[in-house]
Amino acid sequence: MPNRTELLTWLDVERLIDHLVPQFDHAFQAMILITRGGIVPGGMLAEALDIHDVLTAAVDFPFESQRKASKLLAWPKFIQFPDDRRIIDRKILVVDDVWGSGRTITAVRSRVASIGGSPETCVLHYNPYRNLFTQAEPDYYAAITDAHIVYPWEIERGRDRVLLDEPES
Repeated sequence: MPNRTELLTWLDVERLIDHLVPQFDHAFQAMILITRGGIVPGGMLAEALDIHDVLTAAVDFPFESQRKASKLLAWPKFIQFPDDRRIIDRKILVVDDVWGSGRTITAVRSRVASIGGSPETCVLHYNPYRNLFTQAEPDYYAAITDAHIVYPWEIERGRDRVLLDEPES
């Protein structure tokens, strides 16, 4: 698998959002943004889809050992999650920036479903080469990639030395 990085601009992100919006054939009653990656694209989608009930979820995957296999088997720890009453019997759009391994977004989707909500997942980028789930993929995605994506909100603040290719003074 290639080890490459793609730096996106705000215009790139706007185009990805424009590609996502027509995919939705029904309305959602609420949206859960996965922190931190889902906050910016989720906010843009909430505005475009006129969704007013915007919630957040924060998930961690603690591990007891330094072995990579142990990390992958860890159960999710929900640091923050919406109250059940905001989810039950509602169509929920779960948003993150990228589906890499898929662990975080599937954990949120599963919890929403277990509470009695109807979750669907949405990401800007889907990486099927890193996906840990053979039977799961995002319901909605704007692009497929095998690259490490760097979104404009992740680039170091101040003068953008990466894009300008200039050393810091």
